[in-house]
Amino acid sequence: MASTVIPTLTRDGQRVSPVPPVALLATALVAGVLFGAGLAYSTMIRPEVVLSFLRFEDFGLLLVMGGGVAVTMVAYQLAPKFLTRPLLGGVFGLRAAVTDRPTIVGAAIFGIGWGLCGVCPGPAIAGLGAGSYELGWAVAGIAMGALVQGLTARSPAPR
Repeated sequence: MASTVIPTLTRDGQRVSPVPPVALLATALVAGVLFGAGLAYSTMIRPEVVLSFLRFEDFGLLLVMGGGVAVTMVAYQLAPKFLTRPLLGGVFGLRAAVTDRPTIVGAAIFGIGWGLCGVCPGPAIAGLGAGSYELGWAVAGIAMGALVQGLTARSPAPR
């Protein structure tokens, strides 16, 4: 298991200053609203659109996902080159990716659930905000899955 280390110094040796919680919450709110609006505009909050993609009938979701991956790849490559530290403090860092049994099982459960109902967490929450209250069942299932994972996950052994 990989452990997460929270750095206290930037690349140039400066101490990391704490970010006010209000700034973090405001940024998260703006990012969430922007993400939800993008999902709603692209109709990805409608399970039938996702299911038609999974049946190879409509490839619009592929364009949405591809656009998101492309923007993220560019941002992850360019941001550390132009900024000495993230805008809201902290440092840029890499985390070790771990592919273990729980990761594989979780991915399989997620994929099966996505294939059965055409809903994943982001679009489900955005769909609730857009008035598709039947997605509440999916959000409840997602919350239950997160709870079970949290209760059954093993903490990494101390070093």
